[in-house]
Amino acid sequence: MSAASGAFGVRVVDALLARRPAERVVAAVRRPDRAAHLAARGIGVRLGDYDAPDTLRTAFEGADRLLLISSPELDPERRVSQHRAAVEAARTAGVGAVVYTSFLGADTETDGAAAAHHATEDVLRAGGLPHTLLRHPFYSEAFLNPGLKAAVAAGELVDRTGARGINTASRDDLAEAAARVLTEDQHLGRAYDFTGTLWTYPQLAEALGRVTGTTVVHRARDDRSPGAQGWLEDQVRAGALERQTGDLAHVLGRPPAGLDQAVASVLRGPVA
Repeated sequence: MSAASGAFGVRVVDALLARRPAERVVAAVRRPDRAAHLAARGIGVRLGDYDAPDTLRTAFEGADRLLLISSPELDPERRVSQHRAAVEAARTAGVGAVVYTSFLGADTETDGAAAAHHATEDVLRAGGLPHTLLRHPFYSEAFLNPGLKAAVAAGELVDRTGARGINTASRDDLAEAAARVLTEDQHLGRAYDFTGTLWTYPQLAEALGRVTGTTVVHRARDDRSPGAQGWLEDQVRAGALERQTGDLAHVLGRPPAGLDQAVASVLRGPVA
């Protein structure tokens, strides 16, 4: 798997090691010297840099299946170039199949957050390698994070989402789904549109209250948050995160984590 030392990659490693022996898992990372924690678990660690295609070919040698975790590069053109190099390296190395972490909507959207993923899906189709597409929603952690402790302390959760639905999924659920796709045969050739359980900020306020035993009131605000948070709120207000499918539950063989479970995980128990 590529980008194995990132926040998502290490979770996939955990999920894979629950299903396969360590000697059958290989992690391709940009800085092997910073991946001692992976090597200590008995898995193979190889140099695999998206900007150095030769290292990718070596890193992918002998792989039956490759999890191609999308590059964190923000520039779409450079990101697609990196992904194209990785797909070509996989073909040259004789990889049997590629599993790619795409983005929800990449099948139809050609700009914005989905642009590079749409182009990469085209690269995979043109490349001829058997592949599976895992179209991720936004991570739950983009909204459900330790900052919620401040809302509990204040007894008030304030947002600007218009009480519209949010279909995020946790990294842990998405990582388990990736591990299942990598180790099960029935997913080859499929494209999955993953969504978690739909939730709203008023429901989040109620969940915070249930988990902590503290009353948390929801209040809408008019002013836009700065930066990326404001952009995310705009997406929610426009209804862009309300799509729902059963694909994640199907691959997991169980429902994705619910809101109370996610909140409890974030807060790590009751907050005084």
